[in-house]
Amino acid sequence: MAAVTSVNSTSASYNLEAFFRMKRGRVTVTIDSQVVNSPQRVKKQKMEIPTSKLGKSLMQPCTLDWGNLPHHVVLNVFQYLPLVDRARASSVCRRWNEVFHIPELWRKFEFELNQPATSYLKSTHPDLIQQIIKKHANHLQYVSFKVDSCTESAEAACDILSQLVNCSIKTLGLISTAKPSFMNVSKSHFVSALTVVFVNSKSLSSIKIDDTPVDDPSLKVLVANNSDTLKLLKMSSCPHVSPAGILCVADQCHGLRELALNYHLLSDELLLALSTEKHVRLEHLRIDVVSENPGQTQFHTIKKQSWDALIRHSPKVNIVMYFFLYEEEFDAFFREETPVTHLYFGRAVSKAMLGRIGMNCPRLIELVVCANGLQPLDDELIRIAERCKNLTAIGLGECEVTCSAFVEFVKMCGRRLTQLSIMEEVLIPDNKYNLEQIHSEVSKHLGRMWFPDMMPTW
Repeated sequence: MAAVTSVNSTSASYNLEAFFRMKRGRVTVTIDSQVVNSPQRVKKQKMEIPTSKLGKSLMQPCTLDWGNLPHHVVLNVFQYLPLVDRARASSVCRRWNEVFHIPELWRKFEFELNQPATSYLKSTHPDLIQQIIKKHANHLQYVSFKVDSCTESAEAACDILSQLVNCSIKTLGLISTAKPSFMNVSKSHFVSALTVVFVNSKSLSSIKIDDTPVDDPSLKVLVANNSDTLKLLKMSSCPHVSPAGILCVADQCHGLRELALNYHLLSDELLLALSTEKHVRLEHLRIDVVSENPGQTQFHTIKKQSWDALIRHSPKVNIVMYFFLYEEEFDAFFREETPVTHLYFGRAVSKAMLGRIGMNCPRLIELVVCANGLQPLDDELIRIAERCKNLTAIGLGECEVTCSAFVEFVKMCGRRLTQLSIMEEVLIPDNKYNLEQIHSEVSKHLGRMWFPDMMPTW
């Protein structure tokens, strides 16, 4: 509304002071000291708004009617509302209810399935689930299922999946918030439900099915119906998938850009398949290295020629490796140059292993070591600083490093260290630096203020 202004010095200025008072179900409007009482049931409230034109006041009506807001305005507001609030707003009027059912609002949906007896998390109401399946299944494009640790919740997710026969899903994610409950579902039930989506969607581009009983035959169905559109596949901890099954995906899904899997599925043949001319450049490869069986100590080795072929084809690929092994299980890794960019060690790793990383991981960008032991890692850190010229982030937990070696490491890396997370307990004072001096010395080389992290006290 344009502000009322005076046209000239002789023109009168008009001020509008309006307020609404609700009293006994009636609306009282005060405008220019005149009181207008509206009937009790008024859907449209008209206000006379004074304007000035050549010193004459003109009264123009302004209608306030929320029900007449354009669809695109209501739709934009609804997109920011939680589902419960959106459902309540849809009961205000017919127009808002129409917007509530516009397909754009149902393209992305997360089914939350939790058992009230065992979980405090909210759950999608069963009536709403049925309404979605009945009215909006063909609108769903970005779908995820978040389930708790109960098998019943995972089975409910499979039941919903099996009913999505008219869907055109592009993104599918199955997420267990606690232990992997999908693994407790019968394999036949899970595969049958997943196959329904694989067959009917025909445009899947992103799939996250970690910790599920997916198997090789279901992956063949996925490839047969979605090979031209699949770009991302995350399937770590899927014990029923073999190296041949994931190789089938790489051979036929030439648009695959991101892949996450367990190390036992990684093979020389897979890396070569991802390196062919007809395959797009891989952007992200995540590998989880976990002992599949208690006491397992033997892991196969990937040839350097296979890694080299992948890097020639996809020179900017990020190769991320998560290790959850014991010290005696690392023997097969980093004996030769490996193009890994991000390394995370969830358990103790030996000095010898860190030494090999410094020698054979020239593309390393980020290194996180949760534990090492009681032997200082001075030489290993210096070697990593010398050889890993792309290193920008490092985190050290239960390790030991002398203050002098740590300062030298930071000095060699310089300001390219954008993330430096070191627990105070890691640093060992020596005859050159103590804990009070080290923060200023490190800050000087980083070009910003830095302090070691403190162990929280609970």
